Amino acid sequence: MSPEKTSRPKARLPRGFRDRTAGEIAAERRLIDTIRGVYESYGFAPLETPAFEYTDALGKFLPDVDRPNEGVFSLKDDDEQWLSLRYDLTAPLARYVAENFQNLPKPFRRYQVGPVWRNEKPGPGRFREFTQFDADTVGSNSPAADAELLMMVCDALEALGLKRGEYVVKVNSRKLLDGVLTGMNVDLSKRGMVLRAIDKLDRLGQHGVRHLLGEGRKDESGDFTKGAGLLPSQIVLLMDVITTPSQTASVEGLELAWAKSDSSMSLFTAAAEAVGELGKILKILDHQNYLDRVQIDLGTIRGLDYYTGPVFEAQLTFPVTNDAGETVVFGSVAGGGRYDDLVARFTGQQVPATGISIGVSRLLAAMQQRGLTGDEKPLIVVLSMGDAAASFATARELRGAGLRAEAYVGTKKIPDQLKYADKRGAALVVMEGDDERANKKITIKDLKRGAEVSKAVETRAEWVGARAGQETVDRDKLVEKVREILARKG
Repeated sequence: MSPEKTSRPKARLPRGFRDRTAGEIAAERRLIDTIRGVYESYGFAPLETPAFEYTDALGKFLPDVDRPNEGVFSLKDDDEQWLSLRYDLTAPLARYVAENFQNLPKPFRRYQVGPVWRNEKPGPGRFREFTQFDADTVGSNSPAADAELLMMVCDALEALGLKRGEYVVKVNSRKLLDGVLTGMNVDLSKRGMVLRAIDKLDRLGQHGVRHLLGEGRKDESGDFTKGAGLLPSQIVLLMDVITTPSQTASVEGLELAWAKSDSSMSLFTAAAEAVGELGKILKILDHQNYLDRVQIDLGTIRGLDYYTGPVFEAQLTFPVTNDAGETVVFGSVAGGGRYDDLVARFTGQQVPATGISIGVSRLLAAMQQRGLTGDEKPLIVVLSMGDAAASFATARELRGAGLRAEAYVGTKKIPDQLKYADKRGAALVVMEGDDERANKKITIKDLKRGAEVSKAVETRAEWVGARAGQETVDRDKLVEKVREILARKG
């Protein structure tokens, strides 16, 4: 009898997840370090919370509530307690503040960066695991706390290389929208669906949102999303409100736009408190010269249900190419707002809080399209010429000079080592054989230049004469020559 076949798992990624390679990781690290530098310059301090929280501590605030597990990945611990992977960094912060409230400075200002997980329907560019970079101020109900976050995210985007005009930060208020819905007599049970529909305005456009406010909408895959069931007259009025253009980035501009109809004016009166809060935020931004980057947008909602006041969204305005090769506007890369009731879930005591979150993975994709991620240090590969100790010593010498170098640790032939260096994207290789060592020389090869020269020559004699981007120098001139070549390469 033949032996039983070995059962082997299939090598495959779970849907909605992805592997990330060295180049992307290095670019993300540089992006995060830049943002961290800006946040720390404002006085924010780091905090880390675990990936898992008790499910009831996270709460049910996700917009995609029709998914299994209500949008989160959950498991039951051995003590029969349900745990869930965090879906954002804000809900764990509320738990941390409630647990440590007496020992924290008020206000408490922290930043945190890390992965979050959402059990959502994956799609192009929409993953179930992604990285967020948050900054929050807990314990202050002053509009200054909101204004500071808006200024800080502007500074972070510009520190990354974006120019003014290439992004805009849009501001609205959940209180204002609640006033609008109250004035329209929208049933409380429908408000969550209404807000989630409006939040899709940028992605689906007015036509798609009208369907979600009404009977529902079928997407490209054929899946049907039930609508909020508003009356046609309510849909018309609500769409008129949320698409009102701001004449200027000011409360006066908002009042002017809304005063065009009696119905809008009555809704404005119901939301006067929210408009007053927005006015205080904008006044601070105006004084600090940020109003060229911040504007009121009544269609800005934010999908999470815990927001209670001002909400913000940073959007990139320049065109990019999507996965389908289409030219599109990139859209939102950061968002947040005020959530004054989140800590009260644990303590029963309202603790004012506001925060903003940068979608690191999404922002990185935009930065890469823009060529703004910067280059990592060029790699130098020291080939193995039969003496591993010498190769390690040479690599260590280069690293001691602040360069990025590795010693080849395989046992293959020189052509195979050169292929390895090429696949690694190395800028240079360093070779030190017995003859070179005896003559106190060392050879440096520019891989890219060598490839260019090789294409240009027709005979081996020409290739040898051109030395294919290769230079042999005195051994004690190694670091100096490497730096010279790298500088020449730019």
